Amino acid sequence: MAARGMTNKEIGRQPHLSPHTVGAYLYKTFPKLGITSRGALRDALQAKWSRVRSV
Repeated sequence: MAARGMTNKEIGRQPHLSPHTVGAYLYKTFPKLGITSRGALRDALQAKWSRVRSV
């Protein structure tokens, strides 16, 4: 959802999480993926799916 441009508030509505919780998860996840922005998250997911589809 973050990769599609949704805000933390919008993301949190669906699973009933606070925007702060969503932000905390993204904050912890970005370094593990070696990225620093939502745009980089989008690019990383697109690259992952293109590799999966080609197999």
